[in-house]
Amino acid sequence: MTRVPDWLIYGGVIAAALAASVTFRSADAPPAPPVAGEDELGGLLGPATPFDPTVVVQTPDTPAQSSSGTAFSVSGQGLWLTARHVVEACREAALIVGGGRAVSAQIQLSTHSDLAVLTTDGGPDALPLATAADRLRIGFPAFHPGFPQGRPGEVASRLIGRETLHIRGRGQHDEPVLAWAEIGRTEGLHGTLSGLSGGPALDSHGRIVAVTIAEAPRRGRIYTTAIESLAPITDTLDLAGEYTPGTALNVRNYGTASDALRRDLRVAQVVCLRR
Repeated sequence: MTRVPDWLIYGGVIAAALAASVTFRSADAPPAPPVAGEDELGGLLGPATPFDPTVVVQTPDTPAQSSSGTAFSVSGQGLWLTARHVVEACREAALIVGGGRAVSAQIQLSTHSDLAVLTTDGGPDALPLATAADRLRIGFPAFHPGFPQGRPGEVASRLIGRETLHIRGRGQHDEPVLAWAEIGRTEGLHGTLSGLSGGPALDSHGRIVAVTIAEAPRRGRIYTTAIESLAPITDTLDLAGEYTPGTALNVRNYGTASDALRRDLRVAQVVCLRR
């Protein structure tokens, strides 16, 4: 008899409300403004400098009592990336795999940026990484699949430039980030994008260019890790031969493409089990 992998059968620890929340299938994202073509993009993104605009973010002095976010596979051997602030208060985390089931995940926090590595016993195909040769330009499009508000959803954006997040309160620090202007989102998704944190920012070839970590709703902006923040994490992981080709993404298909990534569990919801 075929043995079901352990990473797919760990369960019984997620509240019914959370399990039910992932049964909603996201609608196709609505049409968004046209994204600039390759010949219409702006200049190359330069390095981080002390003169980059600063955005102040206030964090609570104590960890939140409940949290959920998004994680994505970077190795079929069971390695995932997410945002550090999603799991830093967790003693144990889990990835929801549907049907009221979840798989336990070990947590390794980055000391350099708002990133964390999760480890499970096996996993789905990894998302491909963009290479250093794939230079970003102002106006570059990105697509952010995940679980905003605890439900499947996605956002499309366009690169504005570099900024610095000044984190006040618990874990106070400065972190270089990339700022993106939102140009589209899942139909019916209103308000905060909380829960999208930790999800990938994908280019038009479906490759990881950054990790989504924050938003500025009034400004219509999304913040991701800077490109250089990924290197200390990905350079330490044995990822040779792990990747399957990415899915081509554009403003017309990113809703259904994001659904496929969630269905294949290459993008999954992460929750805290114990604090």
